[in-house]
Amino acid sequence: MKSILLVSHGSKARKAREEIETLAAQLKKKSGVAIVQPVFLEIESPDIPEGIRQCVQKGATEISILLNFLNSGRHAGDDIPKIIRQARKNHPGVKFRMTKPIGQQNYLVDIFLKLLDEQTDIV
Repeated sequence: MKSILLVSHGSKARKAREEIETLAAQLKKKSGVAIVQPVFLEIESPDIPEGIRQCVQKGATEISILLNFLNSGRHAGDDIPKIIRQARKNHPGVKFRMTKPIGQQNYLVDIFLKLLDEQTDIV
């Protein structure tokens, strides 16, 4: 069974958590993937290993790691892959795949241009 692990940094801001949960719900609805689990690298829970355990407990045999990070950096390039390598050892029957950070996608320019079209004045 396929699953998506939506990996975000984590924040003390309650609104950020709500936005991630909304994004996960939208991904689940539009993708048709039964298991979409938001997880956090720092500050909040569940963390990545716990999120992977939850996916596996729900029957996941394939976990797509969806990086909710704008650019490459220590977290996307080192920290998260290290956690996933350990998860492979802990869950040998599960296939893991990981996306690139959002900033490496060519269509990001289109998103930024759309944002510029929709900008509002600060009041």
